[in-house]
Amino acid sequence: MKSVRILINSFAKARRFHHVIAQFDGEFDLLQDRYVINAKSQLGIFSLDISRPIRLDIYSEESMDRIMEGIAPFLYKRRQPG
Repeated sequence: MKSVRILINSFAKARRFHHVIAQFDGEFDLLQDRYVINAKSQLGIFSLDISRPIRLDIYSEESMDRIMEGIAPFLYKRRQPG
């Protein structure tokens, strides 16, 4: 299992994220506050507050490098001060 933080802060990005995740085998969970949502559920994605970073838990036997390459545009990068 691997956990990463993602940011899908627009309708278009959420649709692209759903399309990317649907390509992979395995379980993908989105966690925000007390909610756990199947990341392959487009309706589930829109039930979250997409304006804030969301934790993505990845449970897959596929190559983690391949998955990380696919979700790279959605990874949350905290702004550096200054």
